[in-house]
Amino acid sequence: MKILHLDSNHELLINQLNDLGFTNHTDFTASKEAIEAKISNYDGIVIRSRFTIDKQFLDAATNLKFIGRVGAGLENIDCDYAEAKGIHLISAPEGNRNAVGEHSLGMLLSLFNKLNQADAEVRSGKWLREANRGIELDGRTVGLIGYGNMGNAFSKKLRGFDVEVLCYDIKEGVGNENAKQVSLKEFQEKVDVVSLHTPQTPLTLNMINADFINGFKKPFWLINTARGKSVVTKDLVAALKSGKILGAGLDVLEYEKTSFENLFKQDDTSGAVEMPEAFQYLIKAKNVLLTPHVAGWTVESKEKLAQTIVDKIKAKFC
Repeated sequence: MKILHLDSNHELLINQLNDLGFTNHTDFTASKEAIEAKISNYDGIVIRSRFTIDKQFLDAATNLKFIGRVGAGLENIDCDYAEAKGIHLISAPEGNRNAVGEHSLGMLLSLFNKLNQADAEVRSGKWLREANRGIELDGRTVGLIGYGNMGNAFSKKLRGFDVEVLCYDIKEGVGNENAKQVSLKEFQEKVDVVSLHTPQTPLTLNMINADFINGFKKPFWLINTARGKSVVTKDLVAALKSGKILGAGLDVLEYEKTSFENLFKQDDTSGAVEMPEAFQYLIKAKNVLLTPHVAGWTVESKEKLAQTIVDKIKAKFC
């Protein structure tokens, strides 16, 4: 079987697939159209998020048996059409779930203890102790929306704290010893922290909007290490201004391109980058922590993601 790798990944991926007898080719730079012109020569492709695998691409891939996504989500692939054509879909949420859990916890503790604000002030010569008095996580209720690989990983990180962990998921029976599954009504009545761990689907697009935010009984903190388009940024900003949301840790933003590699488009003439008004507020807010979609992006997860893809290809095709 011939496999085309469309993004660079940990070297073990190609090395181990070679050892298993697969023929591996790489093309990290050609246009999507150029890849389409030769994709019929391949039995499998491995991709991160370089471009969308749509109906036209899949129609050109007449011999394709599998698509491996070195990451958790499959929203850049027309999954229904691929499966209808008998193409096996492989993702690797197991590979970066621990990294996402640690990043989520780090963001939460940083916000509670004003670490980013305090660091910036000390670097500018300010020594403001009372203004940087933090709050403690113990005694609070943490709510997880989505309780799959990522939600489970975060709940495990919370076991060392005296907290109640609740989860809300459209699937029934996902709660376990680390998180109690509850209805949305109970979730919105009790939580002090909301952390998103959902894939991007029609149900989760713009999910965190003004109506959803105002449905919570108490002001809360928001952590999003899932997908940026699940949060309506202008509604988030309005809630931050009103105090309904006390602070936010955002590893992802709704402005990201589908490849996740860039944020804003540049003006073709001037080269200037236009930043939405809501984003301009976020970058100045002291109670907002921003990272560039790196929650699952660790040295260790790079290796684990690649190993997960190899293991799943091996299990299916060897």
